Amino acid sequence: MKLVAALTDIKGASLAEGQGADIVELRFDLMDGEPLDLVQQCKDSCRLPVIATFRSVREGGRYAGNADEWLNRIAPVIPFVDYADVEQGFSAHAPVFREKGVQVIASYHTGGMPGLYELFDLERHLRTFSDIVKIIVTPQNTEDLIRLIKFTHAIKQPLCTGVMGTQFRYARAILPLFGSALVYCSVGMATAEGQYTVAEFRKLMSLMLHEP
Repeated sequence: MKLVAALTDIKGASLAEGQGADIVELRFDLMDGEPLDLVQQCKDSCRLPVIATFRSVREGGRYAGNADEWLNRIAPVIPFVDYADVEQGFSAHAPVFREKGVQVIASYHTGGMPGLYELFDLERHLRTFSDIVKIIVTPQNTEDLIRLIKFTHAIKQPLCTGVMGTQFRYARAILPLFGSALVYCSVGMATAEGQYTVAEFRKLMSLMLHEP
């Protein structure tokens, strides 16, 4: 399990490292400034690996351009980041990153809750253009959450699962125990409703896993 600090302000990079994050995500769609300048500032502030993300409006972010415009915006940072978040709508450009040694996180965010077979089909599709699959859903009841846990536990390749909203916020802490490889947390302003801070999540893990 790796703890990702999702940043909306580059000033949070050093704080994220100090609180115990493993990776920082730069949410370019929520930040002011040119992506290359922001990455360079991040590299000056901390030593953590970097995820480059332009989250689209259709998946809960603020980026409203098309796939080619998205690539033009993100391309300058390719030599300086470790991961790129690539949604299905941008998947045709995934090879550009993988050819340069940047790991692709294929992401899918929905305000609904797919059925179990739909989750498996979605994972197989996302896996075709990525190194890590990220599926974030919105459970409506505990049965939905149990289904998400079963799915997470069944997938043996790198997978990140999570939930939107506050109703099942505790699932963010439970899913890593069943195989979710990445956990997205906040430093400063949260990038998603219900996120734990990096410090809170580290504390939760120490309590649940009896770590010192």
